[in-house]
Amino acid sequence: MLLVLCVDLDDDLGRKTGVETPVVGRDAVEAAAVELATADPEDSDVNVLFEGLHVADRITDESVEVAAVTGVDGSDVAANRVVGEELDEVLAGLVTGEDVRAVVVTDGAQDESVLPVIRSRVPIDGVQRVVVRQAQDLESMYYTIKQVLDDPETRGTILIPMGILLLIYPLSLLAERLDMPGAVFGVTSALIGFYLLSRGLALGERLDSFVDRIREGLYAGRVSLVTYFVAGLLLMIGGFTGVQTVQNLQAGAADALTVIDVIAAMVYGSLRWFAAAGVTSSFGRVVDGYIDGEFEWRHLNAPVYVLAIAFILHGVTSFVLAYGDLSYLAFTLTGATLLGLASTFAFALAESRFGGRARPT
Repeated sequence: MLLVLCVDLDDDLGRKTGVETPVVGRDAVEAAAVELATADPEDSDVNVLFEGLHVADRITDESVEVAAVTGVDGSDVAANRVVGEELDEVLAGLVTGEDVRAVVVTDGAQDESVLPVIRSRVPIDGVQRVVVRQAQDLESMYYTIKQVLDDPETRGTILIPMGILLLIYPLSLLAERLDMPGAVFGVTSALIGFYLLSRGLALGERLDSFVDRIREGLYAGRVSLVTYFVAGLLLMIGGFTGVQTVQNLQAGAADALTVIDVIAAMVYGSLRWFAAAGVTSSFGRVVDGYIDGEFEWRHLNAPVYVLAIAFILHGVTSFVLAYGDLSYLAFTLTGATLLGLASTFAFALAESRFGGRARPT
């Protein structure tokens, strides 16, 4: 059986005529169409009902039933839900042993948002869109623009650059009064460049994810939130100390420093602070894992590896800056390697003998 389904998503039929929906049967749909045409001749849903009758009359090689379903005026989600409920009622009332398929008749792109709801209940053989011929392109363009503006992703992609460009003229007038004519193009180009860069690098999503992690950490009592904050401060101190080390080295040198000397001095000066930041943050993660019941002994390798790497970098930079000789470099490389191996072996042995805490189920 083929079901010709006329869709009125905003319930013009019920609101303007008082007809109870769903309306099932050719005569009932025709009567409802006449009532709606009498109440509001300009309503496009009149065309939907008559087109449904027209489609049903043209099909003669199989059994056909005509029905009209409506939604509600207002929210599209609520309207789609009501259409699905009325369609279930229509399908339950069909007395047939054949498979039911549907041809959906609508008056434009807006009503077609209900198609996934209909398709979840009955296969759709086709969609017939009925609009006034003079307004077909206009209506399609209107709903296309409306859909673009309703989509947050597309709205941000299109409207924000357009808004920035439209600000050029008023900013030019303001800059002219402030005797800064060259600042306008610099500001607008910087805004557009920052926007494109943020879109390309997905900075908005990363910032949202970062804020969500901080919020979850605050409410869940995460120790790592505090240790990350402390590690950030240590990194800032380390960077400042590294710059000071480069400046002091340059002040005591007769010639300009090479690139390798600058890098070595920067690393040498900031190394202890960076190592402290790495150890602090890794211990925070270990404590959180223990609290969550996900602790494993091998997690303790992280702070040890940080110390081993710091030991290696200290030996290399000391050798480059002539603060340490070749024997000290060999000692640091050997000691860091043995420290990493001992840590790996010791915690692997502890894992095999004692195990970690059981993971929550």
